[in-house]
Amino acid sequence: MKPKVKKQSAMTAPLRAAARPAANPIELPDGMWERISQKAFELWKERGSREGYALQDWLDAEAVVMEEIHEARE
Repeated sequence: MKPKVKKQSAMTAPLRAAARPAANPIELPDGMWERISQKAFELWKERGSREGYALQDWLDAEAVVMEEIHEARE
């Protein structure tokens, strides 16, 4: 009896590739991590300290900080 071989689905192949570390990771400017962290904390407090939204707060903080940097460069 032959063992069943599981084929990779179209969905799992990209996920495995994304799990590998990037060959050339993006370097953040000095202090960027702290600025994003501080802004995420501010957003968390403004939104009533809701649990379960840490990722959303972080992503929103990234967007705000990136916009500030973009505006400062113009």
